[in-house]
Amino acid sequence: MKALITGATSGIGLDMARYLATMKCELILVARNREKLELIQEQLPTKVTIIVADLSNEQKVKELYVLTKKENIDILINNAGFGDFGYLTDTDLSTDLDQINTNIKAVHILTKSIVKDMEKRDTDTYVLNVASSAAFQPGPLMSTYYATKAYVYQLSEALYYEEKKKKTNVHVSVLCPGPVETNFNNVAGVHFAVKPLKSTYVAKYAIDKMFKEKMLIIPGTKMKMAKFFSRFVSDKFMLRQIYKIQKKKAD
Repeated sequence: MKALITGATSGIGLDMARYLATMKCELILVARNREKLELIQEQLPTKVTIIVADLSNEQKVKELYVLTKKENIDILINNAGFGDFGYLTDTDLSTDLDQINTNIKAVHILTKSIVKDMEKRDTDTYVLNVASSAAFQPGPLMSTYYATKAYVYQLSEALYYEEKKKKTNVHVSVLCPGPVETNFNNVAGVHFAVKPLKSTYVAKYAIDKMFKEKMLIIPGTKMKMAKFFSRFVSDKFMLRQIYKIQKKKAD
């Protein structure tokens, strides 16, 4: 099998690459840092192709698709993404737009383009879009990030159902983890208010569930329970609680 993974130089993306490599899966790894990609390419025990691309640039995303169109990708993992912290009117607009471009537009373009190719094949293929538990509610102090992950979550579940109705061999999953030990909090400028899960655990859990054709993948009992009980409280209550959690990250 052959997998394309974006955001593959650290965290969940890197650990997914490592896990798939143990399955002898060929890899196409995409990120902005060539040096890190080359180091990973040398270390993994499988065939690895590296592509340097800034996924906040729409044209670069389209070029990435053209570069990989003939590769017959079996697994698409849209993992690249980042967040920023602060009141919406205080954060930098260009950073907000880069988040939207990376977290939404790049995911949409690659998913739509590659799934159209996957539909034409007779073999089982897989899409794993990395969202977040942030997708389940609005997030004061990280409003743009939460909104982008809600888009990924809802797009993925809708696509899952469409592919089932069309009776294709394309299996779509969306990963919605809670806090994970990655470089995300350093980029966002926060620290987690609760103990994060190990990135290696989340990566393996997600890949295993993807191959079992699970639509919504939520690692960890705490996040499963949080999603279940959230349906019994008001939106305003959730907003207050999320604000308190986010505020603690900056303390």
